[in-house]
Amino acid sequence: MNAIKTGLLMMLMGGLLLVVGALIGGPQGLIFALIFAVGINFFAFWFSDKMALRIAGAHQATPEEAPELHSIVDEQVTRAGIPKPKVYIINKDSPNAFATGRSPKKATIAATTGIIKILNRDELGGVIAHELAHVGNRDTLIMTMVATVASAIGMIAWMAKFSLIFGGFGRGRGGGGLYGGAIGIGGLLLLAIVIPMLTTLVRLAISRTREYQADATGAKTSGNPEALASGLEKLDSWSKRIPMEANQAVAHLYIVEPMHGQTMSFLNGKGMMRLFSTHPPVEERVKRLRSMNQGW
Repeated sequence: MNAIKTGLLMMLMGGLLLVVGALIGGPQGLIFALIFAVGINFFAFWFSDKMALRIAGAHQATPEEAPELHSIVDEQVTRAGIPKPKVYIINKDSPNAFATGRSPKKATIAATTGIIKILNRDELGGVIAHELAHVGNRDTLIMTMVATVASAIGMIAWMAKFSLIFGGFGRGRGGGGLYGGAIGIGGLLLLAIVIPMLTTLVRLAISRTREYQADATGAKTSGNPEALASGLEKLDSWSKRIPMEANQAVAHLYIVEPMHGQTMSFLNGKGMMRLFSTHPPVEERVKRLRSMNQGW
């Protein structure tokens, strides 16, 4: 079901790009923006893992430095049937972890010192299984594809904002659209404000869906949904007590929201907070995991 939902959301994202193409009335700007976005995200696909690890302040950990963590990773990769990723440590008390890498053969798992202290072996095994699921499910590739389309739409929205400010981009009657005629103030507002917001909401919805998928896959490969559920509850509680100062660019990678309410704090109400969150509610994730446990 999560895979189907991801597919539908990606189709919706593609549909938004087509709407943008129809509004600008010509392929030139759309093609240019798409090529530029593909170039940016091609670079991100190949180097985003190194960038994420550097931003997080992670360092590679040897089996001698972190024997328990390596032992758990060894156990979970055997269960998942994928190559062992590189293991990194982040020297922070806030408990969290993430995985990155463009393929199972090029994957990396990073865990904070806080998560190693707080979780027991089974719970940490569930977390590692979740992160390995992101690797096995090719979530890096999926989110790169989503980012490509979002970047293209964002570039056109940026041009539309300048058109609104300076009144340019073809106000004549010859061609129609942003690049060849009068798109109209309503169309410009749609391009500049509404469609980028819809794009953001779809992108975040895909990110949340991938978290549910990783929970389900990790629970199956580890064979212990309750361990992951218990681990998530501890992480949610402790990360609220000890929030992590994380760059917003990599916040979506972590297993739980690292900043807990520091982002989008200008929004009122839990519904709006959840709508603009990179992660689904922990209580809902735990509920789904425990329902899996009851069926086993």
